[in-house]
Amino acid sequence: MAKWFLLLLVAILETSAQISTSKAFNGTVNSDGVCVCSVILPDTTFPADKMEYLLETTSELNISVQAEITKVKEYGQTLSVYASRLVNLTRRVESFETGGSYTQLDFELLRLEIRELVSLTSQLKDMFNGSNTIIDQLYEEIENMSLIVHQLESYDRNNVLQIRKDMAALRERLEECERDQVVTPPPIDYGSCKHGGLLTVTEPFIVQQNWMGSSYRYGAWGKDPVPLLSEQEQYLVVASTGESSFQTFRFYPSYDDLLLHQNWTERNLGHYSYYNTAQGAGMVLYNNSVYYNCYNSRNICRYNVDTGAIDKRILANAAYNNRFSYYNVNYQDMDFAVDETGLWVIYSTEQHAGRILISKINTADFTVGRTWVTEQFKPSVTNAFMICGVLYALRPVGTQAEEIFYTFDTRTGEEGRAAVRMEKVMETLRSVSYNPSDHKLYVYNDGYLVSYDVTFKPDQ
Repeated sequence: MAKWFLLLLVAILETSAQISTSKAFNGTVNSDGVCVCSVILPDTTFPADKMEYLLETTSELNISVQAEITKVKEYGQTLSVYASRLVNLTRRVESFETGGSYTQLDFELLRLEIRELVSLTSQLKDMFNGSNTIIDQLYEEIENMSLIVHQLESYDRNNVLQIRKDMAALRERLEECERDQVVTPPPIDYGSCKHGGLLTVTEPFIVQQNWMGSSYRYGAWGKDPVPLLSEQEQYLVVASTGESSFQTFRFYPSYDDLLLHQNWTERNLGHYSYYNTAQGAGMVLYNNSVYYNCYNSRNICRYNVDTGAIDKRILANAAYNNRFSYYNVNYQDMDFAVDETGLWVIYSTEQHAGRILISKINTADFTVGRTWVTEQFKPSVTNAFMICGVLYALRPVGTQAEEIFYTFDTRTGEEGRAAVRMEKVMETLRSVSYNPSDHKLYVYNDGYLVSYDVTFKPDQ
């Protein structure tokens, strides 16, 4: 504003100077002898209102020019981005035209980008308030590219899409055939050891809770693998509120009777002597007799289901009374097991510092046969069982699963490692027994009667 004011002032002064220097004025002499001149000057009033209007107009013009310059810069940047994206899009379309590999997803992405570029170009047109040569050319190129993509997809010169669709349809039909196909598994030879050892254990199957209720968390159950000829099945269930002593054995003549809690018979081992009761839940039912560790002794005991007679034998040097039991399972110093080869007892001694020992029991004369010594510390495993002369030991891998991790083969004397996961219903497996007549594990899991099916590796 000061600049314009100075310019106007200079112009006025210059005009005044010109008037004073370019004209001569006539005068008269009055009666006193004084020369009197009359000078007529133009209007000397300063045009302030015009000056203010001039300044306001100049300021508005300056703001408008700056705004237009900013828009031009923004348009230039936007056009640069669009040009870059258009070049990239052009290269991809050219790759398709020359026979490059592409899928339906590629076409979908191209169409999406083209639609986005069309939308942005329309926005540019609106910004310029009408047609613009550069934008019109950009819009035309995008439309041509959209047409090319459509033609490529329709023509599909390499038939890639059609081939892939056919392959997907064939794969789906193959999967349907596999689902519908009835696979006949190889016949199961119960009692045979013609296999390569334990492979998997199925999910737990909950049969039921023990007949006494949830407070009877400790116990064992199982099926006689060699029942008497007069009986097709026989089941044993033992339950107690404590781990040290088990007095009552309950027997069921069939699986249905077990489920319905009917036709059962009970035997109270403590009726005549407390020392006839079982200590720990390591008992098994085998050939119409229950084998267990007699209370507070290193005796192995055999209870005849029919006669009620109890035979006792000393297991030499065996630890007892919770000296070397399983981890988190008390008083199971002696754990009896049955497999395809007969009856076993799993235990430990002071001389072997808690390592697992395996002895074969001769049931005909009720004597202890050969013994094998392992390197596995018994209190570090949670339970164990035998299959075809091979010991399998478990350890916890959490509150919901165990792992069969250790093996010892009595046929070769070799130790081994396994990694077979075994899910749990409750936290602690109180007893685990294998039955060779149906390839099942019978587990007493904190008061619940649970079973597992086992599968084997093929015979090598």
